Amino acid sequence: MKKETRLAFNKVTEAMAKAYGYEHAGVEFAVDPSIAQKLTDKIVEQSTFLPRINVMGVDEMAGENIHASVSGPVSGRTDTSQNKRREPKDVLAMQPFRYQLYQTNTDVAIRYNKLDAWAKFPDMHNRYRTYVTAQIANDRELIGWHGTSVAKDTNIQTNPLLQDVNKGWMQYMRDNLKANVIAEGATSGELRIGAGGDYEGLDEAVTDLLSGIPQFMRRDLVVLIGDDLALYEKSRLMKALSLTPTEKNASHEAMMSFGGLPWETPSNFPPRGLVVTSLNNLSIYYQEDSWRRHVKEEPEYDRIADYNSRNEGYLVEEPRKFMALEHENVKLKKGDNWV
Repeated sequence: MKKETRLAFNKVTEAMAKAYGYEHAGVEFAVDPSIAQKLTDKIVEQSTFLPRINVMGVDEMAGENIHASVSGPVSGRTDTSQNKRREPKDVLAMQPFRYQLYQTNTDVAIRYNKLDAWAKFPDMHNRYRTYVTAQIANDRELIGWHGTSVAKDTNIQTNPLLQDVNKGWMQYMRDNLKANVIAEGATSGELRIGAGGDYEGLDEAVTDLLSGIPQFMRRDLVVLIGDDLALYEKSRLMKALSLTPTEKNASHEAMMSFGGLPWETPSNFPPRGLVVTSLNNLSIYYQEDSWRRHVKEEPEYDRIADYNSRNEGYLVEEPRKFMALEHENVKLKKGDNWV
């Protein structure tokens, strides 16, 4: 490591140690809950999606979901003149859904030549922090949408989307309310979208998903649509029109919403994914006192290593307010084939 790089990086680690309440950075930091919250905030800032869902600290490794939803309407009347008692309804009297946290390691390596480049700038600390927190944010998105299992020894080669690091939101639904993840249509193991399929287009598919959510829960809903499905729908609509100026405008308006709901494509979302829910129904919990961090130099690899560990989990607060297609089973009409 160059001398100027060494001096600049020493300032980074000294500031980090001071923030965590340590005299120097050559030890593992046990991150206090208040600092863990600040670190979490910095991670969330690196994503366009995470700030819109719940990312929060909890005390226990396992427990019941925090953001409970009402189980049904509660208003009514009782004729008390007939000596009847008004009976308050327990709006949270519903099937309890639970969360489970698992240790998650996010260990980031930064080579000396990268640090040499950063050392030339006065904001090296911010560049270093952004490098680490952006990677954690991206990984959280990947796990949230693609995670299916919790392996003792994960394998990035066989699970490039971090499928084996933790169970994400789709897997939470498969485990807790499988019926709300539609896995097949008329053809076994397939969900066909296109002419002659289970759904002619996305509008019909979204309407079907929306019908599976109780009416009193249909607030703040949004449709999450994968890139492949969005492009397919746009192409389908364009081909159906002769593309006069008026029809071009109609095609644009038709893509503004589906099933009467606004839509978007979150980063790292499955290409053929289709989900109807509210964003505040998705959560990531982390155990507040579980965060450990250790930054150390590894000259044998010409790098700095930033080891991070915490216990965290992904959950859907109210599974009844979440409907989806099993994205791996979605087939699109291409010519005369379903692919």
